[in-house]
Parts: sequence; structure tokens; C-alpha cells
Amino acid sequence: MAVGKKPSRSLLAQAASWLLLVAWTVRAQSSNTPVIPGASSYNGLNLVPQMGWDNWNAYSTRVSEDLLLSTAKSIVDFGLRDLGYNYVVLDDAWSSGRNGSGYLVADETKFPHGIKYIADKLNDMGLKFGMYSSAGVFTCAKYPGSLGHETKDADFFATNDVSYLKYDNCFNQGQSGTPQLSFNRYNVMSKALNATGREILYSMCNWGDDNPFDWAYTIANSGRMSGDIYDSFNRPDAACPCATNPCNWPGYHCSVMNIIEKMAPIQSRTMSGYFNDMDALEVGNAGMNDNEYVAHFTMWAILSSPLIMGTNVPNLSPSHYSILANPAVIAINQDPTATAAARIWKHSCTSNSSLVDEYGQCDTQLWVRTLNNSDVAVAMLNNANGTVDVTASLADIFIPDTLAGTSTTPMQLSEAWDVFDLWGNRLTDTEASSILNGTSASMNNSTTAMAVNGTMGRLAVKTYNISSDGSYADGLNRNDTRLFGKKLGTLNPGGVITTEVPRHGIAAYRLRRAPSKEVTRRDEL
Repeated sequence: MAVGKKPSRSLLAQAASWLLLVAWTVRAQSSNTPVIPGASSYNGLNLVPQMGWDNWNAYSTRVSEDLLLSTAKSIVDFGLRDLGYNYVVLDDAWSSGRNGSGYLVADETKFPHGIKYIADKLNDMGLKFGMYSSAGVFTCAKYPGSLGHETKDADFFATNDVSYLKYDNCFNQGQSGTPQLSFNRYNVMSKALNATGREILYSMCNWGDDNPFDWAYTIANSGRMSGDIYDSFNRPDAACPCATNPCNWPGYHCSVMNIIEKMAPIQSRTMSGYFNDMDALEVGNAGMNDNEYVAHFTMWAILSSPLIMGTNVPNLSPSHYSILANPAVIAINQDPTATAAARIWKHSCTSNSSLVDEYGQCDTQLWVRTLNNSDVAVAMLNNANGTVDVTASLADIFIPDTLAGTSTTPMQLSEAWDVFDLWGNRLTDTEASSILNGTSASMNNSTTAMAVNGTMGRLAVKTYNISSDGSYADGLNRNDTRLFGKKLGTLNPGGVITTEVPRHGIAAYRLRRAPSKEVTRRDEL
């Protein structure tokens, strides 16, 4: 590929970036992409968190053309694409080196038809193709990295119709240690991607090193905020030494609870166009039980982390599928506010020895997030070694509004709220199996499906299809109850929610202002 002289390339880059933003804006007006006035996205992309699949958690370096295409087929067949999981990301170990011109070359054994072939196949399925590199001389698996080759590598990705770049942090030649060093290194690829004129979501993966949540929003669409996840709910590991952010040594083998703890002080750094990436989901990889996976998925959603599946999709169990396919929880993640939940309190229970686990941990937590239509997402998280009754009052839930710089009591405390259980309409194993086995009827026409009795009718009120039903924001605007969860009742002013939360589990709710005619005397749920 020919590369022009530096002055002309600079001018072309500016023009390409401007045209890219204009083209995106025009396209967004007639698509299901949410349009958010004042969005901060540096390239107009990723106004709500990205969703998709990445091979690393389940397959590591065992990548191939067949793996990508068979997984993509299952994503489509299982209705996951229509729930929003639209990126298929090829992680490390895909390259065999560089050619004489300095361009990356795909491993011909793993990818006999080449990279463009995969992109074309995925695009034909209505999916987008993502790839991986590192801002170092090598990738983490010691394949060729992009440091010093950013322009040619960006051109390679664009030429092969790549729509997503996961950009790692290994072998960075010491170009880290201060925010400015890391910013400069990652900004080179950011500019190179924009200069191609192709829309490429830029997913920085520098593990929270040098606090990217303070500077990456002007050059990237998401940024990892922790060391690598592993399939454990709360086991401490010496390889992941930090308990919170900022962190000087992010490490790896970070548990779900470790990563959640690191989000607490930085949740305000989440915004439209840039999301704090808590790493790919472990749901389905067998290291946690059902309660733990439900808590994992719910917290990733309410904290606006990208929802990137990291499991063997063709072999998903019904229970794991029903977690990943819950539209009421996904709707929280895809809410146009593009904010993250705030932790209201964390209560220790270490005084009760029967609830303290083998690692000395025991606590319950309340997280709250205000949503686009004034709804409120509430998560009551149990990190104790047994079932605990957790209580949250409306005064707790609306603390962020109470402390918003005014002495006036927030009006929310004087209103009644309908309470919906986000997991109340979870697919049963039988229902999930009917989808995985291909025995459920087509869900393409949700309106027609709603009128059908039996399994099909039950599926219709528990599933969602952004292709036919519109974006999650569209569904909420028309009060689509599939995105609310199951209604439990109504809380009057001064009311409290008390619920039994299982060991390493979660209770999660959507609160909606109750119509005045539905207000009851009930003040506790």
C-alpha cells in the first residue's frame, strides 16, 4: 500500500477524520444507533458500551478461521447478535510475522483464506470483525507488536475491513510509568486508525496502567481499568496485588470482586464514547456457580463495562445462555446515559464468623445508577459466605441526589416507585434449550410472537431483537416491558427494599416512577 509524504498525509488525516464524523452522524440518524447530544466520543463511535465476543478467555492462542466462523454462526443462530453482541474479536497469536514491506501477515495455517475472507463472512452474517495487537514490540504471546509500525498496521486493519482493535500493553519498551508516556504511545495508533478513514472502534487494553480513565477518553473508545480477569468470584491472588484504583501494578488473575472494587473510585470516569473496560466476561467458563455468574454479569452491566463474551459459545449451557441473553439487564448496560453505577455503601459482616469466607472476606454492597428516563438501577451485592438479608431504603438509593450540592430534599423521596426484578423474567432452562437446540419458532417478528401461546409466547415476553424491535433506548421510550423485568410491587415514600441475597449473589432492580393512580399503602418489599 502506498504511503504519501508526511505533510499531505497530515492534511488527508484531518479531512478523513472530519468526513468520518460527518458520515457517522448522517448514518446514525437513520439507524438503531443511539444519538446522544454532546457525546464525548473522539471519533463518533461507541456511544453505549460495545458488545460481542473475544476468544481469549476460553481459547487463549488456539485461534483459527474455523473457530471464528463457527462461533459467529452460533452467535447468530442463538439470537445473541440480535441482542446486540455484534463484534467478533480475534485476539492474540494470529500473525506469522511481517512481509518485506513491513506489513503484518496472517498465519496461513490458521487462516487459509486470509483475514479479509473472515471479515467478509462476518459482515455477511450482520456481524463486525475485530482484531488484536499490542502497543509494544511484541504482543503478549510474543507475536509481532505494533509499536513503531502503527501506520502500516492501521492500514492493514482498514484494508481487511476490521471494525474493532483491541490494543494491548505488553513489551512496551519502557514507554510507560507516567500518564503522559502512555498517552503518547497509545495516541499514535489512535491517530493512525482515524487517518485510514474507516470506522474502527479503538479498545485500549493497558490494564489500568498509568490511570487511563483520566486521559484516554480523548483518544480511545474504551480502556481496560484493571489487570486481566480470571474465572473466580473473589479469590485473592498475588499476581493481582492491587485492591483498588489507582494501581501501580495491575497484574493478572484478578477476580470479579477485585475488579468491582477497583471500579468504585473511578466510576465517574465512564462516559459516552469511552467506557472503563472491566475485561471480557467469564460467564460459561465453569469457574463460578450460577449466583456468581449472575452477579458478575449484572455488575458489568450496571457499571457500563463492555459486554464481551469470553466463552465457548457453540457449547453454551441453557443456564449460562439465559444469563447472557437477559434483555432487562442488557438494557441497563446500553442505557443512553452511558454512566456507571455509584457504590452507596459497603457494610462489613466480618463480626459474624459464620459468614466470613476462607479469605477473611464478608461484606454487602449497594450500587445505584440513574438512567436516561429517570429510572433507577439498584444492585444489592452479597460478598458474604452465606445468604444475607440486605435492606436498602429510598433514602439510601437517592443519596447521590441528596448530596448533589443542594440542601433541598430530592423530590424522588416524596414519590412512589414501581419495583421491577431485573432477573424475574429470566429464561428457564427449558426455554433456553429450545433456542440453543433450534426448536423455538423464529423470533424475527416479536409482535406476532407475542400472540402465540405456549413456549413461543413465553419466549416472546422474555427476549428482545434490536433488528426488529429497535435499540434498547427505543424500547424503553415506548415502555416495552420486556426491558423492565418482573414487577414486584410499589414503594411509597419512605419505603425500603429488603431481600434475601444468596451467597456471592445479587438482587437487581429497575425502579420506575409509579403512576399516581397505582400508589398503594405498601412501603416495604
